[in-house]
Amino acid sequence: MKKLIIATRASNLALWQAYHIKERVENSFPHITVELNEITSKGDKILDKPLALVGGKGHFTKELEDEMLAGNAHLAVHSLKDVPTYIPEGLELCAITQRQDQSDVFLSHTYESLAQLPQGAVVGTTSLRRRMQLLEQRPDLTVKDLRGNVNTRLRKLKEGQYDAIILAYIGLQRLDLLKGIPHVERLAFMIPPMGQAALGIEIVSSDSEVREIAMSLNDEASFIATKLERDFVSKIGAGCSAPVAVNATIEGEEITIRAMLGYPDGTHILHETLTAPLTTCDDLGRELAEAMISKGALEILSKAESIAFKDEMPERL
Repeated sequence: MKKLIIATRASNLALWQAYHIKERVENSFPHITVELNEITSKGDKILDKPLALVGGKGHFTKELEDEMLAGNAHLAVHSLKDVPTYIPEGLELCAITQRQDQSDVFLSHTYESLAQLPQGAVVGTTSLRRRMQLLEQRPDLTVKDLRGNVNTRLRKLKEGQYDAIILAYIGLQRLDLLKGIPHVERLAFMIPPMGQAALGIEIVSSDSEVREIAMSLNDEASFIATKLERDFVSKIGAGCSAPVAVNATIEGEEITIRAMLGYPDGTHILHETLTAPLTTCDDLGRELAEAMISKGALEILSKAESIAFKDEMPERL
């Protein structure tokens, strides 16, 4: 192989990620020229509605997958948190890059921390996962939807449309956007979504040469941890209309996976944690889902989906 074509979304963060992978591949395989196939996904075009109302996170991956299936790209670079647990036939989520900081961060131009927000303060986030966890801690706050790319969200904060917003630390750090924000606080209580702060490398399953390239990018610990998170979400049947948080961490020879789900208003919350040796952890994500299902998780998620974004439901696409 002399040329590798990477499919990527055309957003600033996606391009940072794709160029990062391009550099790594060119360093490891100097005889290969790497090109980017930049695609503006449907998820990037629809900026005025929550993703839950327009079909979910699959809108960030479908066009890239179509390009691979059509033979116009050899692999795709995704933010792993945006990759649905269903992968189309003929494709494979082959490698996961080493995970970085998974924190959610509080950002404000006025208040130093979440604790200092006054009662009724307006916080921006469209993530049902963040909304649920925030309102469990501070039910007095007013949470309003926040759409647009990262720069748009930061502009809205600076203009005073929100007292604070919550974003993923990793995207801000990669794009060097933290320096212009006076008050930044990592929210230690927040459990991330599946796949947070890792990149997923998707390939055409039958291409052994591309598989070798992709596997050079794989971090085994991150692969194991994120697999359990994806198994959990798949088993419990959680889409992006469901407030669900799940995170697996490895310490020594053990892996711990914790999850939280509930209503988007921060009520009817279920927490669960399981730990197992790395040597016997393969089913731990599914076991965690089964434990939560036995405590009523499916009923909670069904109700949570029916009340999420209820004001927008008449316009659902």
